Amino acid sequence: MEIKDRIFGLLSNGKKVRLYTLSAGDLKLSLTNFGAAWTSLFVPSRSGAKDDVLLGYSGLEGYLNNQPFLGVTVGRFANRIKDAAFTLNGKKYALAANDGKNNLHSGPRGFDKLLWKSEAYEESEGVYVRFELESPDGDCGFPGKLNAVVSYGLTKSNEIIANYHVKVDNPCPVNLTNHAYFNLAGEGKGDVLSHEVILYSSSYVEVDKHAIPTGKLVSVKGTPFDFTNRRRIAANLGKLNGYDHCFAVDGEAGKLRPCAEVTEQSSGRVMKVFTTQPGVQFYTGNHLNVAAGKQGSCYAKHSGFCLETQHFPDTPNQSGFPSCIAGPGNDYEEKAVFAFNLA
Repeated sequence: MEIKDRIFGLLSNGKKVRLYTLSAGDLKLSLTNFGAAWTSLFVPSRSGAKDDVLLGYSGLEGYLNNQPFLGVTVGRFANRIKDAAFTLNGKKYALAANDGKNNLHSGPRGFDKLLWKSEAYEESEGVYVRFELESPDGDCGFPGKLNAVVSYGLTKSNEIIANYHVKVDNPCPVNLTNHAYFNLAGEGKGDVLSHEVILYSSSYVEVDKHAIPTGKLVSVKGTPFDFTNRRRIAANLGKLNGYDHCFAVDGEAGKLRPCAEVTEQSSGRVMKVFTTQPGVQFYTGNHLNVAAGKQGSCYAKHSGFCLETQHFPDTPNQSGFPSCIAGPGNDYEEKAVFAFNLA
């Protein structure tokens, strides 16, 4: 196992941005403390070739204007909040409307646009980076002074471990996730429509034309959202532009359980995802339009997919969804695991 640490670049205020590269087992993961972002992940193929399977940018500049949220940690609340507002304990809180009239990923300056404190460390079975962020009361419109600690690491058994821990001194909606875009054939190597997917979800969150939940969970059976058996992403797209939907993960929320499995046949790469969260947002890069990705790559529509483990979108306005409210004596603690092997 190995940890490397170097300067990734400078912000306009002169602060240094760091890049960490972790090596363990057969994997190599790089992360930066700007946005607590995953920047690259090298994974071996069936033939032994190692490819970077994460969409991203070659340098810091790309992450400073990262419209598709490539690789970043999203908070305080990932996904959409209807009408950019919510009411908690009788008080209405107004957020930035940055997705039509709705709020997306907490607004134009969420956790993904901030420089986190960071330190790398080694444990018996893995190498990790610990990221920490202080978010003041009223940040992005949310209540309470918040402390977020996120650790990402690699284990000797070819797993990425993601741990999320948040303390806040007043009740507040909290929903953290990582927004990595994967292409298991290798970044820049075409679209992901031939990837084969299993989602351990019997139902999904129904949404309106603005991707805002109606409040209903709908059975996937007999619909284009049925990934309970392995099938290609393209198999039942039909008139869909692609997938950008939250799936309710089967099993007990709060316990680590399987939520997804993705196979790319040409390379033989398989990624299995586990989460403690109630849901996972499956997004197929429907709006990707990045002209300057890594090493000259261009990322067009469907060049990558995301599996964002999270609470359901618009939960602060949906009393029927699992609660996302953290506060004194009720810390937010969630975990995700991304395990890699070969078919």
